[in-house]
Amino acid sequence: MSVQVIPVPSGHYIEVELSGKLTKDDYEVFVPAVEADIKEQGKVRLMVVMRDFHGWTMEAMWEDTKFDWKHFGDIERLALVGDKKWEQGMATFCKPFTGANIKYFDVSEIDAARSWMSPSAS
Repeated sequence: MSVQVIPVPSGHYIEVELSGKLTKDDYEVFVPAVEADIKEQGKVRLMVVMRDFHGWTMEAMWEDTKFDWKHFGDIERLALVGDKKWEQGMATFCKPFTGANIKYFDVSEIDAARSWMSPSAS
């Protein structure tokens, strides 16, 4: 698994890129980065880009659930970018765990997702 937190020059949102199968250890990479932004900025916008993504281990799914409950109200907007095969499952999985406005984008629409993350987008 590869998790990469990508610095966004404007600093208005957090971009995380995932590939492979997400494990519990991967949460130790991006959770501190996201929590630091939440502490600094309050509500944040989060964009998750899934490239060659194969889902989660059971331990990772538990870490994700704990993160989502802890930060239910801290994420204002969540963009999920990936293959169409993940669209329905991700939207269904994420909905109960966040108060965020969630939108799914195909990988080919990554520029539209970045525009949607912009503070000027409503």
